[in-house]
Amino acid sequence: MIYEFRTYDIKPRTVDQFGENTKAKLDKRLEYSPLGGFWYTEMGPLNQVVHIWPYEDSNHRSEIRSKAVSEGDWPPDNNDIILNMESEIMFPAPFMRPLEPKNMGPIYEMRIYTYKPGDIPKVLGAWGAAIEKREEYSPLVGCWYSDVGGLNKFIHMWSYDSFEERTRVRTETRAQGVWPPKGGVAPVKQENKILLPFDFSPLQ
Repeated sequence: MIYEFRTYDIKPRTVDQFGENTKAKLDKRLEYSPLGGFWYTEMGPLNQVVHIWPYEDSNHRSEIRSKAVSEGDWPPDNNDIILNMESEIMFPAPFMRPLEPKNMGPIYEMRIYTYKPGDIPKVLGAWGAAIEKREEYSPLVGCWYSDVGGLNKFIHMWSYDSFEERTRVRTETRAQGVWPPKGGVAPVKQENKILLPFDFSPLQ
């Protein structure tokens, strides 16, 4: 299984328009393959949308995208409001559950870490040993490491009922020594985004 992360920077004040244009074509696109999730940024880099698509492998991705485009079922008519597009192919962490439609949010936090070359296997090992205890506080939406795109990248996404719950969970897990995982390695770069789901996202 691979996951394609598509991140678009769009013009200010066009999030609603982007969503409506996308919704108009989404039903036809979903006849080809499922959508993992579709969000827009609330904090962090503004005027950005993030969508995640799971595929069996790179051949499956190419086949699906080719069919959807050739039949005119995708992409949505958003060219006039998109400023920049980025695509990354990620592998799921061994302990990650597949993305499935459910209500987990509505607050989603995506944290993007960059590690030194060779550190990702150590990170996966440390997380695998600690993730069960961490999920007693809030669920892990997904966890991935890079295959194509920016290398040595590690993305994890968490869901919360509210901003207050996010603060409480992060404070409690640190105070009790639950998180971050012990024995892991420190990233050389960290970023985060607070995301809200579009109404058509399978993850709400």
